[in-house]
Amino acid sequence: MKIYTKTGDGGETGLVGSKRISKASARIDAIGSVDELNSLIGVIRSEPLDDDFESWLQTIQNDLFDLGAILASTPEQQKKYSIAPISENRIQDLEAQIDQLQKTIPEIRQFILPAGNRAASLTHLARSVCRRAERAVIYLQGESSETQIPPTVVAFLNRLSDWLFIVARCLNHRGGQSETFWKKQRH
Repeated sequence: MKIYTKTGDGGETGLVGSKRISKASARIDAIGSVDELNSLIGVIRSEPLDDDFESWLQTIQNDLFDLGAILASTPEQQKKYSIAPISENRIQDLEAQIDQLQKTIPEIRQFILPAGNRAASLTHLARSVCRRAERAVIYLQGESSETQIPPTVVAFLNRLSDWLFIVARCLNHRGGQSETFWKKQRH
């Protein structure tokens, strides 16, 4: 099977069920942002990580594939093709992991700069890409009344960005890297 189909050469791409839409649409922008986040998490996984982070990140990548499939389909197609929803339980899992990890790092009362060791810095970058994906999905929701995005999708992305922030802090802490606090510049 060839990887190239040439069907997108005219600026359109296919959704679940073969519907074709413009590659410049808000839906494809949201799907692309989720895909970029997933790829960036793959880069983070190439770093030396503790087993718990590796396992969690792999689970997140699977969640993001599910989320992309949700964005590329209608509720009817999700049922027809058995596309898994983002459950409230997955959001609660992220919250539980955040709570657990937060107990292992020093409390902060000021902003930190997105920096540190390589894995932590990449995770901070993933957090900002996650926020962009969240904004793209919210924009998609508001763009068209025919777009039905389950509320758990936005909640999941919102919680995932919080989770990535805590994971970045943990990666720095476990790696012995101190965090850099924001110092307001006086001009």
